[in-house]
Amino acid sequence: MDSTQNNISADELLKAAEQLSLAELERFVGKVIEMQAHRKAPHLSSEESILLARINAGLSPELKSRLDGLAAKRDNGTLTEEERRELIELTDQLEEIHAARVEALSEMARLRGVRLTALMDQLGIRF
Repeated sequence: MDSTQNNISADELLKAAEQLSLAELERFVGKVIEMQAHRKAPHLSSEESILLARINAGLSPELKSRLDGLAAKRDNGTLTEEERRELIELTDQLEEIHAARVEALSEMARLRGVRLTALMDQLGIRF
């Protein structure tokens, strides 16, 4: 088979991505960002590889979906007290993950001798 037949255009990928659930889309985007980072910096040191894994960490799709559902219930005023406690717990977990990501990003920026914002641009990371 000719290798050009295996190429998928960006537009085709976007159309396919539109059909993904939110959790699948978030997982896909994370993988694309990781792929982009590897292409921009294909020879990472072991320390940078560990930091990149921490940078790409997040809530599981199931927990992210649960967090989104609880936030929606909070916003429409139907959250129970038990759900409120769960929402706080999940929000705390997410904040810890974000703090660890920023810490790992800062450490990688220090290792590379670049500003944090420059590193985030290099890796295609947006908060």
